[in-house]
Amino acid sequence: MSKPKVFVTMRQVPQIAIDILSERFEVEMCDSNQATRTEILEKITGKFGIFCSPFVQINEELIQAAGPSFKVVGTMSVGYDHVNLAAMKKYGLRLGHTPDILTEAVAETTVGLLISTTRRFFEANHAVKTNLWKDWTPLWMCGRGIKNSTVGIVGCGNIGTSIAKKLNTFEISQLLYTSRNEKPAVKALGGKLVTVDELVEQSDFIILAIALNNDTKFIINKERISKMKSHAVLVNIGRGGLVDQDELIKALQEHRIGGAGLDVMTPEPLPMDNPLMKLDNVVLLPHIGTATIETRTEMAVLTAKNIIAVLDNSPMPNEVQI
Repeated sequence: MSKPKVFVTMRQVPQIAIDILSERFEVEMCDSNQATRTEILEKITGKFGIFCSPFVQINEELIQAAGPSFKVVGTMSVGYDHVNLAAMKKYGLRLGHTPDILTEAVAETTVGLLISTTRRFFEANHAVKTNLWKDWTPLWMCGRGIKNSTVGIVGCGNIGTSIAKKLNTFEISQLLYTSRNEKPAVKALGGKLVTVDELVEQSDFIILAIALNNDTKFIINKERISKMKSHAVLVNIGRGGLVDQDELIKALQEHRIGGAGLDVMTPEPLPMDNPLMKLDNVVLLPHIGTATIETRTEMAVLTAKNIIAVLDNSPMPNEVQI
């Protein structure tokens, strides 16, 4: 009896996850590092499931192309805004994702991105490599320190809480956060639950660690950007759609805010002619918040186990309830 088939939309997946899948499925890998839309629609036909990344749009077109054998989407990510939940529900499909595993990796990236942006590390590194480092002057390449600052975290779930704990060791003056409910762990650090508007107005450093959905799209919009302090730094490790990027670009170009550190943006990958590419007060990373070998391996293994659970008609380790 032949095995059911799974299509993997990425080429460089930790081998242990592929081995786990191969015990139960016939696994078909994409032809390049990341499958194109055309390749996905061609190869998804007759598959039981798809092992994908947030760069793959799971919509009704794909589901229909897969056919009646299609039962499960396993996304190697916490977020699932790339998945059309209404279409998934319509066809009775199940969705697995990978929360919790990546909390510490993303929190580490956030702190690194914040420091790199406010202390102008990338700008200074460029100066060294392009022979702009000539002598020492008191204010050359000066940034702003984190000590005695007000830090605001928009969305204080597991990742936001971990970020708060790490930044609290920098002897910050005040910790503000937004959440549906008060977080005891953050309150114990001296954290204060506030509204988004209060946080934006009062914070020296604003960190977006919230999921993207219809309620949070453009949570940082033109109006809120206008309320930010002139030296404020915005760090986004959530999703690009949390920010009105055009308005952010204008504020950065006009130096109405201090800077931005972005691990996520719109679109991804960011085109080379995007204005963000030309700004010195921006640090850009290619969506690498979870990019440690340990974290990515655990995420891949969990994705494989989520898919196998559907074959066994059993609970997923981490299922999105649709």
